[in-house]
Amino acid sequence: MYELVLLAPEAAVEMVSDALVALDALSVSVEDADALTPSEQALFGEPGMPAPKAGWNRSRVVALFQTEAEAREAAALLIVQDFFEGCEVLGVQAVVEQDWVRLTQSQFDPVEITPTFWIVPSWHEPPAAAQQVIRLDPGLAFGTGTHPTTRMCLRWTAQQGAQGQRVLDYGCGSGILAIGAAKHGAREIDAVDIDPAAVEATRLNAAANHAQLNAGLPDRALGEYDLVLANILATPLKVLAPLLCSHVRAGGHLVLAGILARQADELREAYAPWVTLSVSDEEDGWILMTAVKA
Repeated sequence: MYELVLLAPEAAVEMVSDALVALDALSVSVEDADALTPSEQALFGEPGMPAPKAGWNRSRVVALFQTEAEAREAAALLIVQDFFEGCEVLGVQAVVEQDWVRLTQSQFDPVEITPTFWIVPSWHEPPAAAQQVIRLDPGLAFGTGTHPTTRMCLRWTAQQGAQGQRVLDYGCGSGILAIGAAKHGAREIDAVDIDPAAVEATRLNAAANHAQLNAGLPDRALGEYDLVLANILATPLKVLAPLLCSHVRAGGHLVLAGILARQADELREAYAPWVTLSVSDEEDGWILMTAVKA
């Protein structure tokens, strides 16, 4: 494998990238050429921000080709194009062969939720102190326990327990919250998501963890539950307020995540007709909001 490395101004990034794809590049990646310098730009921010631009002021464009000849031919063809003005070919170089599976695995270690509750990739042995373990491999599902919102939800369930409870995981993604409830004694669990791929991922992950649950589309959620978990984002959580609250039985718990600390008042207001939300946990600017239905 060989990579062709280019330098392009923001205005040319999209055209250059499209041209590389047309020239049979196996992949094209774009990164900030000024990364790790005082000129570095942040293009990708919080949910709700405007869509990011196609590239940075100075973008490093890397295209992967099967052979050196293909990479050099692509460079030669690009140089003579009008849209390549202001761009620069930085070089063609061989890509070092690596065991990509082993390299990827080396980046993920077990994740501690509590001292006795851990998320452990399949290639690791559980820590000696782990009494409850969720087996979940990063990259194979939508939610792997590495994000603060997921950790806070799991930590709440571990600390409060779910023994004998009927649980709803709304927007289940990988099913990790539903599996966490199963590990802590829930008697009946419905895990629902609008994405069929997430439903399938949940079923596979539940089977791998010997967790009994019912996974399906949102119409699978029926009746009232002792515990309703929803780790989504603030905007859909506000829209879903009446629906989620309708699924919480009297005396039951509502646990919401995917909320930035500055969004707490918005959520309190949206849920005020049904429950009184409070902040139960906070990590890296994200908060966990919970309520007990009167």
